[in-house]
Amino acid sequence: MKAPAARGLLAGRTVVVTAAAGTGIGYATAERCALEGADVAISDRHERRLLESAERLAGVLGHEPLAVPCDVTDEAQVQNLIDRAVGHFGHLDVLVNNAGLGGTASIVDMTDEQWHTVLDVTLTGTFRCTRAALRHMMPRGRGAIVNNASVTGWRAQEGQAHYAAAKAGVMALTRTAGLEAAKAGVRVNAVAPSLAMHPHLSKVTTDELLTELTAREAFGRAAEPWEVANVIVFLASDYASYMVGEVVSVSSQHP
Repeated sequence: MKAPAARGLLAGRTVVVTAAAGTGIGYATAERCALEGADVAISDRHERRLLESAERLAGVLGHEPLAVPCDVTDEAQVQNLIDRAVGHFGHLDVLVNNAGLGGTASIVDMTDEQWHTVLDVTLTGTFRCTRAALRHMMPRGRGAIVNNASVTGWRAQEGQAHYAAAKAGVMALTRTAGLEAAKAGVRVNAVAPSLAMHPHLSKVTTDELLTELTAREAFGRAAEPWEVANVIVFLASDYASYMVGEVVSVSSQHP
């Protein structure tokens, strides 16, 4: 599979992508936004990986992107990220909330700490970043936020109660934020991927589970991260100008 040619869908826009270090959906989204003409800022809590990703992205942008270390569980760091982006670009047009955390544990064995850690990053972190961005976008009367949810928010998967609850919460947050922000001309939507393959996923997921999940996909393969990024770019662009509060499945998965 080869990514389609860029069409300038985000030309002149400024974009912040959270959790963009590494090789997953976050970096693929940052790269695709850059290819589509956007000025891009990236964040991640892993500073070394963030700087390595910034170097890679510079090859696409033609200059170093703004790279801001940010742990989305820390309100001060979230505010710093948005303030730095606005200060650097002059304004913020698009926020992509990609930060999330998974894990595997049955409900009977799951600790409170495991539950709260996943929800704090995946759901509350998305809330914190959304709130900070909306406080800038709504007075301007424009902007778009795209959240990364998951089909797990709709479909059960054993050992994923905390992750599923968090992603279902992201979906509900998307719908509510969409209604509130639409009055000010800001759109909030989400994508819900099923299985997007990248090296980190293969390190934290057993071969058996990956085989099982892949078998559920109609195409018989996992998505490439850029295939999810394409839909994120669409939702951030003017082509989705009448979409708000929607959660778009990026999946060929069948029950």
